[in-house]
Amino acid sequence: MPKSKYQDIYKNLKQKIENEEFQYQELLPSENSLIQIYDCSRNTVRRAISQLVTDGYVQTMQGKGVRNIFQPVEQTSYTIGGIESFKESSARNHVVGRSEVLCFMEITADENIAKRTGFCAGTELFYLQRLHYLDNKPLIINHNYFLKDSVPGLTSEIAENSIYEYLENELHMTIVNSKRVITVEKITEIDEKYLHLNADDYNCMAVITSQTYNSDGTMFEYTQSRHRPDYFRFQDNAVRKPIN
Repeated sequence: MPKSKYQDIYKNLKQKIENEEFQYQELLPSENSLIQIYDCSRNTVRRAISQLVTDGYVQTMQGKGVRNIFQPVEQTSYTIGGIESFKESSARNHVVGRSEVLCFMEITADENIAKRTGFCAGTELFYLQRLHYLDNKPLIINHNYFLKDSVPGLTSEIAENSIYEYLENELHMTIVNSKRVITVEKITEIDEKYLHLNADDYNCMAVITSQTYNSDGTMFEYTQSRHRPDYFRFQDNAVRKPIN
C-alpha cells in the first residue's frame, strides 16, 4: 500500500527539526507556506503537523503558528509511542548503528512460545537473535519472532540491514501499531556475554516486549528487546484526554 502524502511531509519536517534546521522555540513556516512548499492540500499539512504534535516535536499556538519544542538529548533516546526500526533510531540520534545476526532459524511455536509471544501453537515462525551496536558498542540484544507467512524471503542479510525497510519497501506491508510492555529484569548469561555486562555492576536491564500488527490486523512480530541500562532512556509524549 503506497504511503500517504502527509506521511512524507511529516517525515521531512521531522528530519529538519532533528537536524536543527528549525531552532528550538522557532516557528515553523506558516500553514499557507507549507501548502506551497509541499504542493498539497491544507488538510494534508494539518495531518502532518498533528502527527508531529502527537510525537512531541511541535506545539500549535492559537493565532501564532506552530512552534518547534524538540530538544536533542545527550543520552541515546528511544521512543515509546512511535514505531521505529533500529536503523531509523540510530539516524535520529545521529549515531552509527549496525546489527549482527547471532541466530537465524525457522521454528514451529510450541505451547511455551505461544504463551510467551501470543502466536498460536503450531504457527511457523522465523526466530532471530540480533545484537545491535551504536558507535561500535554492543548495547541491545533482540529476540525476534516473525510470522513466516508475513515475511517471505527474510534472510540474515536483510535482518542485518533493516527488516522494516524490507517489509515496507519490498513487501509493501503497512505497519500499524505495536503493543508494548516495559519491565526491569535480571541480566542473563546471554546478556553478560554479548553486551559486556558485569553482574557486579549491573544486575538488571531495561526490557521492552512488543507485539506488532499490520494493516490486515495480523500480529506479524513479537520482540523482546534487552537494553543496557547505562546508555538508554525512553521517551514519550503524553496527551491528556478530555474528561466527559
